[in-house]
This record gives sequence, structure tokens and C-alpha cells, in this order.
Amino acid sequence: MANSMKSANFLLETKLADAANGDIAAYFDLGVAYSTGTDGLTMDMIEAHKWFNLAAVNGHDEAQNCRAEIADEMTAREIAEAQRQARAWLGQVRQQRAA
Repeated sequence: MANSMKSANFLLETKLADAANGDIAAYFDLGVAYSTGTDGLTMDMIEAHKWFNLAAVNGHDEAQNCRAEIADEMTAREIAEAQRQARAWLGQVRQQRAA
């Protein structure tokens, strides 16, 4: 159990750092991780949609398909929350880069 938490934390830290640098593949990888529960992460469709959305709007074709697939299983409110979180994350990253 402790190893899977370490693995999940490492995945998150690594991919979030890459994503903060604009790595589109990291966006996609985070979407996959949250949609499947990879490496001990808890499945979270709102979080998955957020990351697939960020990858998709940056031109990642597979992310567009994944986002559409999970959106079929989500409520309009959940999708709106995922979109809000994506905008907030982008704003936070822009703020950190400006500082």
C-alpha cells in the first residue's frame, strides 16, 4: 500500500511539473491516470476530464476522443466543474510563470 502511494505521488509530482511547463503529453498522461486509477491514484472523472481537456485544446487528438468518452459518463455539472478547474489551473500556472 505504501509503495503504491509513493508511486502515485511520484507520478503526480513528475507529471504536474511537466504539465506546468506546457507538456501536452503530461496533460494527456494525467488524464489517463485519473480516468483509470493508474499507479494507485483514485479514479476521478472530473480531474481526468480537466487534463484531457487541457491536452485536447492544445491539439492532442487522442485526448479529444478520451475527453468525449468520459464526458458521456458525466453530468453537465461535473463537466462544468472540470472546465472551471482547467481554467483555474491555467491561471495559476500563468501567475507562477509571471512571478
